This record gives sequence, structure tokens and C-alpha cells, in this order.
Amino acid sequence: MNKNSAIGVFDSGIGGLTVLSQLARFMPYEKYIYLGDTARVPYGNKSPETIKRYSADCTEFLLEKDVKMVVAACNTASSIALDTVINTAGDIPVIGMINPAAGAALRATVNRNIGVIGTRATIGSGSYSNSITSLSDKKVNVYTKECPMFVHLVEEGLTNHPAARLLAQDYLSPLIKENIDTLVLGCTHYPVMARLLGELLPGVSLIDSGEHAAVTALRALADRGLLQDEKKEYVTKPDMEFYVTDLPKQFFRLAKDFLGYPVESPVKVDLGSC
Repeated sequence: MNKNSAIGVFDSGIGGLTVLSQLARFMPYEKYIYLGDTARVPYGNKSPETIKRYSADCTEFLLEKDVKMVVAACNTASSIALDTVINTAGDIPVIGMINPAAGAALRATVNRNIGVIGTRATIGSGSYSNSITSLSDKKVNVYTKECPMFVHLVEEGLTNHPAARLLAQDYLSPLIKENIDTLVLGCTHYPVMARLLGELLPGVSLIDSGEHAAVTALRALADRGLLQDEKKEYVTKPDMEFYVTDLPKQFFRLAKDFLGYPVESPVKVDLGSC
């Protein structure tokens, strides 16, 4: 592995760009290759076998780009196919979304009532509940809630619409009744809704899975001596390449919303040929 190689990041679509933004925040001098499997999104309604196959396809594509790390910036892939990604990557380190966020939730909670929101596949897998309970040496209560419509609100730019508030109130009401003091945002789209969620859950710690995955990635690269050398000049826009399996019409708007700056046109690829 070469420390000058890029960090590979993949997601079932473009929600993983929120994870990419966190990686770039903590490691601005690194190079990044982002792959969005937009032709086959969403992964959340696919069978476990299909999710594993798609995740292996994405990993193999990134390995062909000679990446030094693979970040599975998709909670569904991390929940169901992380072992597949690890096995496919071989000696290349792999970072998923689940354990870093689970550990952060345990550090944040005081009353040990933790909520988790995510897609049907992520919540149905039980990955967050299992990770949180396995990492805790004390009793902890984990309350989960599927919030499938949040993704559509984010992708349609409707997070400030009155309908978003009504839907969020409906989704969150069971968790509020359980007196949670910590909420894991178990989908890469959800950090875009953090302001609204914070207003509805005053005093509740919001855990961004991408942020804590980025910290874990930083530590893993540092431990292996694979961090890029820092440059003298400040980096305002990290070195990034973008690949998609289909180009959604909202790609450029969402990329700017998620990253904070416009991006160049991505390269369209066919994973079936990899």
C-alpha cells in the first residue's frame, strides 16, 4: 500500500457524499475516489445476497484504482455486507459505518436510552442494536425506528418543507416517549436533516455515522503510516474523483449541498464490466 494512493469511498447512491465531506474535513490533504452505484440504488430493498454482490462489485472497482483504504459509506452495505467488503479487500483496510457510530453513542449517552433511525434494511438487520449492546459493559436500551421517507425528502430538497417536520414528528414520537438522550443517524442522508431533528429533539445528542467513521479512518491510516503528507498551503477543495453507474439529474445539486462546493462531472461506469 502506498500512502500517496487515494481513499476509496462507495455508496449505493449519493448519500455517501456526506461521509466524503467528513473524511475531507478530517483529512483534507488526502485524495479520494467516490463511487456511487446510482443505477442500482436503493440497496435497502434488495435481498442480503444481492447487497453483498453489489458491495463486492463496488469494492473491486475501487481496488482497481489502487486505493489504500475502502470506506463503505452506506449503512445498508455496512449492516449486511461488511464481511464481504473486508474479504474482497484483502489486505486493504476497510471502514464501515456501524461500529464507529455505536461507540460514539455509548460515549454520549447519560441515561443509556439510545435511539437509532435508518432505512428498513439497516434497522431490520439489527446491526446497530447488536453493535451497541456488544460494545457496552452495562445495560443499555436501544430503540430503533425506520424512517424511509427521509431519503426522498433530502434528495428532493424538501428538508425545510412543512411536510418534513410533520413526518419527522411522526417518526420520532415513539423514540421521544422512550426518553432517549442520544440518537444515531443511521443513514448517510440523515445528517442533512440534523437541524430539524435537533429542533424536535432538544437536548438529545445526534450521532453522525459519517463523522465517526471518518475519525476511525484517520486513526487506521495513522496507525499504518499511510496518511498523506500535509502540504504547506491550506486546501480549500480536496482532490476528488467521482464515478457513478448512472447520472441522476439531482447529482450536482446534492453534491454541492452535501460537500459545500460544486464538483466536476462524474465518470459513468459499468460495474458489470469490472
